[in-house]
Amino acid sequence: MRSIILALLAATALATPALAKDVTVAVTAIVEHPALDATRDGVKEALAEAGFKEGENLKFVYQSAQGNAATAAQIARQFVGDAPDVIVPISTPSAQAMVSATRDIPVVFTAVSDPLGAQLVKNMEKPGGNVTGLSDMSPVADHVALIKEILPKAKTIGFLYNPGETNSVSLLAALKEAAAKGGLTVVESAATKSADVQGAARALVGRADVMYVPTDNTIVSALEGAVAVAEENKLPLFAADTDSVNRGAFAALGFNYKDVGKQTGAIVAKVLNGEKPGDIPVTVAKGTDLVVNLAAAKKMGVELPQAVIDRATKVIK
Repeated sequence: MRSIILALLAATALATPALAKDVTVAVTAIVEHPALDATRDGVKEALAEAGFKEGENLKFVYQSAQGNAATAAQIARQFVGDAPDVIVPISTPSAQAMVSATRDIPVVFTAVSDPLGAQLVKNMEKPGGNVTGLSDMSPVADHVALIKEILPKAKTIGFLYNPGETNSVSLLAALKEAAAKGGLTVVESAATKSADVQGAARALVGRADVMYVPTDNTIVSALEGAVAVAEENKLPLFAADTDSVNRGAFAALGFNYKDVGKQTGAIVAKVLNGEKPGDIPVTVAKGTDLVVNLAAAKKMGVELPQAVIDRATKVIK
């Protein structure tokens, strides 16, 4: 009987090698705002569901770069020195800093719009090396269609962004292409730091029929400044990030970032269980939510069609 029990215990240990030892997952984001925070929480939740639980067999480390690229690079160097089992950079700037810092430690990036454009990988299907992850490329063509449905008289979209964020540059190109097909033009307004966001939003007044805020970390971190301009000037503010609707955008069509985090956490669990990051294809996040804010729409002079309200995933009154 004793030999049978020992054999069973040995088989169990072989079946779950990753769970037999403690692991460390180091997570970083370029800045703290609701979407990126939700992504981080989703990663932790998915790891727990996969059997990696903080306080039991998982050490979960988190650091924010507070919007500073130099700090992101410093965090990258620190994480490499600490040598965790997996590093999870959230956002394009953090991912670029981390991928530049190590070619040995597994990196699973997330909330990156354009992994190829950001030069994180050379091939989405076969990333190779120590890197893989999840893209949150916005459904830009659907955004243009929704804007036209809600604001049929709109001719010009004002794009509020930080040109220093590679993801936003890629999104701008995609928006221009989609807008042209829909008969609209795009006007750009740049803010290189959060303190500039309100001024950049004000620069769109009189030049755009609708303000468009992409998944740009600089802009989203200071969204309230843009919302104030939108309300004061009856300039409708549309967002790619659904968490921005709670903060004053009249509508958004995008990902639930808790789900984005959970999808990312599932990839991290694969790596912790022995799969090589370079053998795991880079995937695009699944699922999009439509969220509308009736009070914000009223403040901005927008009359939301009932058809849009009826199909919304969430309606904020």
